[in-house]
Amino acid sequence: MPLKPLDYESLNDNVKKVAYAVRGELYLRASELQKEGKKIIFTNVGNPHALGQRPLTFPRQVVSLCQAPFLLVDPNVELIFPADAIARAKYYLSLTSGGLGAYSDSRGLPGIRKEVAEFIERRDGYPSDPELIFLTDGASKGVMQMLNAIIRNDRDGILVPVPQYPLYSATISLYGGSLVPYYLDEERNWGLDLNNLRQSVAAARAKGITVRAMVIINPGNPTGQCLSEANLRDILLFCYKENIVLFADEVYQQNIYQDERPFLSARKILLDMGPPISKEVQLVSFHTVSKGYWGECGQRGGYFEMTNLPPQTVDEIYKIASISLSPNVPGQIFLGLMVNPPKPGDISYLKFSSESKAILDSMRRRARVMTDGFNSCKNVVCNFTEGAMYSFPQICLPPKAIEAAKKASKAPDVFYCLKLLESTGISTVPGSGFGQKDGVFHLRTTILPAEEEMPAIMASFKKFNDEFMEQYGGYKGYSRI
Repeated sequence: MPLKPLDYESLNDNVKKVAYAVRGELYLRASELQKEGKKIIFTNVGNPHALGQRPLTFPRQVVSLCQAPFLLVDPNVELIFPADAIARAKYYLSLTSGGLGAYSDSRGLPGIRKEVAEFIERRDGYPSDPELIFLTDGASKGVMQMLNAIIRNDRDGILVPVPQYPLYSATISLYGGSLVPYYLDEERNWGLDLNNLRQSVAAARAKGITVRAMVIINPGNPTGQCLSEANLRDILLFCYKENIVLFADEVYQQNIYQDERPFLSARKILLDMGPPISKEVQLVSFHTVSKGYWGECGQRGGYFEMTNLPPQTVDEIYKIASISLSPNVPGQIFLGLMVNPPKPGDISYLKFSSESKAILDSMRRRARVMTDGFNSCKNVVCNFTEGAMYSFPQICLPPKAIEAAKKASKAPDVFYCLKLLESTGISTVPGSGFGQKDGVFHLRTTILPAEEEMPAIMASFKKFNDEFMEQYGGYKGYSRI
């Protein structure tokens, strides 16, 4: 029998090369155990509402009215919805050509792109052009669009931080490019090492690879570090000297859990640096409604902004975006509400402010509880989560555990995480899914479980880990506490 076109052996090789650990072996096993009745705590993905975070009231009120516009003409609408939510819903509906069920422009609704541009100007202190802002179905779609535009063949390289979010490795594989890793320094709280960056570029070029873009994730995923102004200046100067595009993944910009390093956008620092760098470095910045105190992952709202890209390139990217006709319109409205939330004096401001502050304050406390919990365990060390939604502890696995993993045909960190899952129901992601140095092992977990459940979760982890270390005879006294 000849192979059929969609038999596995006939598939596009790039599809088969893709690996995506966040929904990989651990997740599939966790789903099986859940079907068998075991309680699973899914900390493998930054999905706040799935772990109990309540949605913010005001945006849900506005989108509810947009989804059901007949409510706007109900005589009792003002008894249920505040006047500012009603006004905002009417405004957003006026931007559409037929409500939320109608396609928008392929770049997104012009009125919402204007709101995004105004948000960027308030944040950075420099004007932003709505014509250079494209709305997307979450930030991931924007990243994929831009990688698709820049990767021409397998000789095109993309610099990606390691550890990295596997969206990048997976998409680069899918589009047939080459991932060029640069390693973050765990001993310096996952800091940037410029020498390593230069060495990575030199090594890639020695192999005939043209390095065309550099990715930064700020705050970091999975590592949780926040880039300083000096870091960002060094990165932008490097991109200028090497003629490299900078992709700034800034989706966690609301998630900051310390005061020493506030979020600074790559765009702000670029424009602060002045000519010629501010006029020459090509920059694409990404943001989303999925993170921060919004956590609206399922709504799929995001955007990217292009800086210093020529008009012909922008036109080509618009053309490719047009193939999908329109980003989803409810997600666009969530995005508009995120960048233009209630202001002081608005009816909904106090409630919105109270809800958002409570979420961020709780995340800050959970980041500390989780970091301290990991550092109290045998053979575990963990840098503090300065930002984003994750902890990325290093697990020092004993030789006997590594040998047992080899016998089970598992990577050592996968072996450890599977044992953790079976014992506790905690579903994590092995560090190998993000990249790590040889012989060093990690896992990634979100800080998103409910705050009241966090002590019990960390106690469960500690009990498992310390028994695992005793079983495999490898307690080296790594605990920081």
